[in-house]
Amino acid sequence: MNKLKNNTLSLPNKNTIPQDSTSGLKVLLAEINHAKAKVLMNVLINEQYDIYHVAHSGVPLLRDVKQLNPDVIIIDIESPNRDMLENLNKISQFAPKPIVVFSEQQCANTTINQMVRSGVSAYVVGEVNQKRVKSIIDIAIARFDLFQTLKQELAETKQKLSSQKSIDKAKRWLMETKQLSEIDAYHFIRKVAMDNSQKMDDVAKNILSVASIF
Repeated sequence: MNKLKNNTLSLPNKNTIPQDSTSGLKVLLAEINHAKAKVLMNVLINEQYDIYHVAHSGVPLLRDVKQLNPDVIIIDIESPNRDMLENLNKISQFAPKPIVVFSEQQCANTTINQMVRSGVSAYVVGEVNQKRVKSIIDIAIARFDLFQTLKQELAETKQKLSSQKSIDKAKRWLMETKQLSEIDAYHFIRKVAMDNSQKMDDVAKNILSVASIF
């Protein structure tokens, strides 16, 4: 593990990060206060996590997340601010990971809602209790995994609905212009898709593209 130096830690070269699946979870800890970082790291070490510390929670954090590919991100701050929320949004969009935020102060409900929308899986106010750390992290990871599953299922459902909408429009155009029955129009789209190794949705969009010319 890296040692604290000059109130910060540089990330290890990504080629030297251990890949042993039996090692502890990789934790990226963002904490600018040297003393608090040591306390948090000691707590995490006792739970056998692999900790990599960075002394910021700003824009470079996204770069470090992409480089390290941690299992969980822990951010310790006095109170969330706009910059932190914006950076959490960037992580959620470009490198989503379970995020645990420890805060000294209780935030307003609007800020908490913003953090949740920004991908925070757990928000803890007050001192870090060593007995609770593992359960907090475990719950955060479980919530993140569930959210990602639901997000993927929603995306797939939207894609299916969009594809079906395109196919239905293409069928209607074929029925109106080619005097085909609904079944024949469907079979026509499916046959073109099979003959050209395409998806029916792509064939339907091509038909609609042609239809837009007329």
